[in-house]
Amino acid sequence: MSKPNTDGGTVTQSSQPFGLPKWVVAILPILLLGLIVGGFFVFTPLSSLDTGGEPLPDVSITHTTLPNDETVVVHVTNNGPNEVTISQVLVAEAYWNFDVEGAGGDNTLAPRESAQVVIPYHWNPGWDLEVALVLSDGSTVHHTIVAPNQSPGLTTDLLVTMAVIGLFVGVIPVVLGMLWFPFLQSMSDRWLHAILAFSAGILAFLAIDAGFEAFELGAEVPGAFEGTALVVLGIVGALLAVQSVSAWRKGRADAGDERAQSGLWVAYLVALGIGLHNLAEGLAIGSSFALGRVSLGAFLVVGFMIHNVTEGPAVVAPVARGERPRLAHFVGLGVLAGAPVILGGWLGSLAFSPTLGAFFLAIGVGAILQVVWELRGMISRNGRVASALNLVTFLVGLVVMYVTDLFVAL
Repeated sequence: MSKPNTDGGTVTQSSQPFGLPKWVVAILPILLLGLIVGGFFVFTPLSSLDTGGEPLPDVSITHTTLPNDETVVVHVTNNGPNEVTISQVLVAEAYWNFDVEGAGGDNTLAPRESAQVVIPYHWNPGWDLEVALVLSDGSTVHHTIVAPNQSPGLTTDLLVTMAVIGLFVGVIPVVLGMLWFPFLQSMSDRWLHAILAFSAGILAFLAIDAGFEAFELGAEVPGAFEGTALVVLGIVGALLAVQSVSAWRKGRADAGDERAQSGLWVAYLVALGIGLHNLAEGLAIGSSFALGRVSLGAFLVVGFMIHNVTEGPAVVAPVARGERPRLAHFVGLGVLAGAPVILGGWLGSLAFSPTLGAFFLAIGVGAILQVVWELRGMISRNGRVASALNLVTFLVGLVVMYVTDLFVAL
């Protein structure tokens, strides 16, 4: 006997397996697995393979901060399975006094524990500085501070500055690009599809660029956090999350909801994908200021301003047909796509974190990939995706973003 299920399938009723309640059968494999794992710990069947050697220590220096010209703060993480003890610190090949903060009051770091090594050392701005941590077993962890400059720290002035920078880098350029909306409305369907393909090219370049950068940052993530796996998780997780929103929208549209059938949904998805990418841009700007690299931050601001203007047409192209959305929607789209730069700047100002940067970049990649698929669906409803014009404009979108990206890299 069967009965309909909520997703259109059927549920087959059967007798209790093994004569046990269903909940017992459901947890039985977990209980058995627990017994097997416990047996490995109790009987140690692999002990004959143990050669007696201790695993090598695995300590990462994630970043450094310079609160003043008399102090160097080294941020470290113990990635290994055993605790490690910091015995000595060398600065410019000379042994130096130090304190370890955040490690339980001593110099020992438990597995996966992070701490700050505070060194009272007078450093010279712009002169590279070599720092090394000597562990109790004699292992040495080296790090070079390139062109050190004082870190301003998290202050109200810095937060306000990051908000203003985020406004000019994220919101204003995207809004300026959205001013092409009346021009998009005047286009024929053929050329509007070409603009959608151009938008897809822009987003595809953002995904490629952010993807490479995410994996590069993932290599700098402390080993305990599995940087590559974290990036993959962020990409796949964001893609599935945005896809679930899209599937929910499609279900509403199939049920007759006119709002769900409009291109406004896709426009918001495009804005969301761009916003997640711009969050990572804010992290880059905020961290450059937090690490005292103000000149680099200024270049990033100018570069991202030019770069982000091209994102505006990508946001409004999906709503160029049908009834014109209310002004509030345009404001919402601009804020969603551009304002995350402000949040990223605040987070980056706390101190640059490869883990956080790689994860946010990965989230942006996953969201953008799903949005590109949505744009493909919009074109295919009453047009041909792989037409010559669409393929050329898609390529033009890639080239335009590459060229504007040079303003960030230079």
